[in-house]
Amino acid sequence: MAGVSFLCGLAVAQAAPAEGLPAAVAGALEKAGISARNVAVLVRGTGGEAPLISHNAREPMNPASVMKLLTTYAALEILGPSHTWETEALADRPPANGRLEGNLYLRGSGDPRLALEQFWLFLRQLRARGVEEIAGDLVLDRAAFSLPPHDPAEFDGQPLRPYNAGPDALLVNLKSLCLTLHPDADGARIEVRSGTPGSENLVRNRLTPGGGACGDWRERLAIGLEGDAVALRGVYPVSCGDQALNLSPWSADFQVERLFRALWRELGGTLRGRVRDGTTPASARVLATHVSPTLSEIVREINKYSNNVMARQVFLTLDAPRPATLEGARRAVRAWLSGKGLEMPELRLDNGSGLSREERASADGLARLLLAAWQSPVMPELMSSLPLAGVDGTLRRLKGNPATGRAHLKTGHLENVRALAGYVLDASGKRWIVVFLINDPRSRHGNPAMETLLRWLMERGKRVAN
Repeated sequence: MAGVSFLCGLAVAQAAPAEGLPAAVAGALEKAGISARNVAVLVRGTGGEAPLISHNAREPMNPASVMKLLTTYAALEILGPSHTWETEALADRPPANGRLEGNLYLRGSGDPRLALEQFWLFLRQLRARGVEEIAGDLVLDRAAFSLPPHDPAEFDGQPLRPYNAGPDALLVNLKSLCLTLHPDADGARIEVRSGTPGSENLVRNRLTPGGGACGDWRERLAIGLEGDAVALRGVYPVSCGDQALNLSPWSADFQVERLFRALWRELGGTLRGRVRDGTTPASARVLATHVSPTLSEIVREINKYSNNVMARQVFLTLDAPRPATLEGARRAVRAWLSGKGLEMPELRLDNGSGLSREERASADGLARLLLAAWQSPVMPELMSSLPLAGVDGTLRRLKGNPATGRAHLKTGHLENVRALAGYVLDASGKRWIVVFLINDPRSRHGNPAMETLLRWLMERGKRVAN
């Protein structure tokens, strides 16, 4: 992700000696031109013994998406792994002869995973309850969250990027538009296919086919809005084949309206009124309810694929009673930490996803958090949610590293930030907690140093085992 140009208060200097770091790791950092003063590393066993490696371990640093470890672990303990969210359809009066007089209310509770398929099933349930024609308005009730207006361009000036979508008590399909770019058989043109109902006639395809390697094709495109329509410009390499392009181009109301009208029409329904924000009257009757997947399932998607908007939904859910606020969620997390005796004075919470310039944590604090999680009843749920090195999620790229299949680690990635934290099982059967944080202008070159630490730890385990 681009646009975070900060150094977290750490010195920007030439590569310096890295006290406490293995020589191979220090060498990898020096080769990358990353100052050891801008790096924090802590490695300790899950038995609670003294750290094996401790370098700048108490320095507050931006952890990027590693902050999701705190949000998801707190949620698993506070809410419980079986927690679910409910989205309700309510009406002023019951339907009669297929007609619903008055309004239909969609009341959200912050479901992080009300995807296209689930939304369609929800509306199908409503049709099965006898609703065909809605005479009044469709009222979108988001009262479960109390949030300031969200500016998707504020973070990095990329308002159409899906990771910049804001939290929403009635989040539908992650507020996304899903497109596929497809070169035709002879490579003469690039087709743009939409997988999102309601987006017909709202995509302007001005792409031209090109040669050469695929590379970072996404960065070569110019994507913007022309009124409500998404305009795609630029050269798309034919060698890329089919590629998915996910965007978040529209306001929440517009997106839900387009999706609802398209799906409702496919189901044979009619909406006579308009779509608007509002609150559900106390007298309204529930016609249909959609229940989300469990929190343990949602946490897996958040951590495996580092989903920011889902993490923000879960973070806000920690604030009770409703309506939820960001400050209330922060208080809930701090109270939970205090109750566990996990004092982290350096911790700075923003939105709980790590997509922030403000959030801070230390390697020592994160390691103590991971140690507490290892001893927690929810440890299996949290650990299985982490990317498995060389196998899945954001760590699929580590295939071939000695830690492949033996390391459950959360990654973090912002401009000037790289982070890695989780658990590693070495060849001797010992489990290690590993935290590696880089806040440096050359952090994008830091992955080899992190991979070197994993390789060093695995080789050390082999020597111990022998």
